[in-house]
Amino acid sequence: MAAHKPGTRQAMQGLIASIREVMPLDQPGALLCRQTCVGCPKKLLEYLQSEVSGWESALASGEKPTLGDIDRLAQSSRKIYRVLEKNQLLNTAPAERA
Repeated sequence: MAAHKPGTRQAMQGLIASIREVMPLDQPGALLCRQTCVGCPKKLLEYLQSEVSGWESALASGEKPTLGDIDRLAQSSRKIYRVLEKNQLLNTAPAERA
C-alpha cells in the first residue's frame, strides 16, 4: 500500500507552522536592530510575516497553493533564516523549562 502524501494545503500549513516555530516573527524591532547588521532583519521579518499572514488568510478562504508557492515561501524563509543566523538573532539554546 502506498503512503498517503499530504496535499499542498497541508504542506503549506506545515511550512507555516515551522516558520512560526523557528522564526522570531514577533520580536520587537529594537531587539532586531543593532549597530551593525548583515541585511535588515527587521524588514526581512516584516516581509516574512506578511507572506505567512497572507497565506494563512488564503488557506482559510479555501485557496489551494501550488508546489511553486510552497517552494517560494520555503526558499524565502531559508534565506531570511541565514541572515538572522549571521546577525545572531536566533534562539539556538534549548528552551528553558518553567
